[in-house]
Amino acid sequence: MIRSAAYSVHPTPIGEALVVVADEGLAFLHLLEVAVGAREAALADIAGRLSAVPVPDDDATAVATTQLDEYFAGIRRGFDLPLDLGTVDGFARRALEAIREIPYGETASYGEVAIMAGSPGAHRAAGSACARTPLSIVLPVHRVVRSDGSIGEYGGHPERKRFLLDLEAHAIAAAPASATDSTAV
Repeated sequence: MIRSAAYSVHPTPIGEALVVVADEGLAFLHLLEVAVGAREAALADIAGRLSAVPVPDDDATAVATTQLDEYFAGIRRGFDLPLDLGTVDGFARRALEAIREIPYGETASYGEVAIMAGSPGAHRAAGSACARTPLSIVLPVHRVVRSDGSIGEYGGHPERKRFLLDLEAHAIAAAPASATDSTAV
């Protein structure tokens, strides 16, 4: 089967986001490292995982980037996007599906995610699923914390995770649920 994919690089308060859509929906939302060649390396990896070379197309990613902007503005609490999780399977997929259920502004531990995904005791595997998620922010792996309540690394960028958790806490404190409050992701 021949797949098609398109991408854009979109600014966010925590760095540039590489947004990739494929035939089934949003396939990757990856926060880029600040390094020479980071975008090209990420695109090469994604092309291999999708078996399709993403082409630049801001229009194709517009719905996702608009919702991302709304999230960072504190007016969107859930994403309403078709997702392409074809690059994830097994326990990692079950863990990411469980993480989708963590409410906006709340957290769950890696152990709780393992239980929700049907494999009690697989807290390390839940951590690996979070670390390898193809869809940062949209799949809210930032809401998964250590059992002692500390936030963890978030791909080596705990400051990004802290920003996202604080953003959600402030949005909840500032305003009640709005019209863009959706539990869909």
